[in-house]
Amino acid sequence: MNIVYLSLGSNIENRIEHCIKALDELSTYVEIEEVSSFYETEAIGVSTPSDFINCAAKILTPLKPVDLLDSLTQTEKKLGRESKGDYSPRTIDIDIIFYNDLILQSDNLTIPHKQAHLRRFVIEPLSEICPDLIHPLLNKTLLEIIQSMKNKQYVKKIGSFYQ
Repeated sequence: MNIVYLSLGSNIENRIEHCIKALDELSTYVEIEEVSSFYETEAIGVSTPSDFINCAAKILTPLKPVDLLDSLTQTEKKLGRESKGDYSPRTIDIDIIFYNDLILQSDNLTIPHKQAHLRRFVIEPLSEICPDLIHPLLNKTLLEIIQSMKNKQYVKKIGSFYQ
């Protein structure tokens, strides 16, 4: 089984519910090991004034990276995500951040996620469930990455909503 870390986010009404539904759907084809608290985070580069709800999940899966990406994309579509560009409002966004300690660069998928280390809304929830995880390219733990972040992006823990 492969150990994978995902980031989930929603910025369309019922944001918490969208994240919970996504996790429920994920549980039909992967094993969810752990889910972080949910965080309210400011929208960065998105054409909407709505803040996001974000969380992170540690999953186990037999799926290969591209097959997992395809499954995640289908889950997003099933839950109402429309393809309107990278920075449009969305019911749900699910990104693969880490997949074992794999380093992969392809047209459709980059692992580790190429901007994760710059995004507090990704790293902070992840660091809650795996603070000592080492970024395979930066050779730093997630806690070290947070401590070195220069951006002061708004990220507020709002509670645990998934069991």
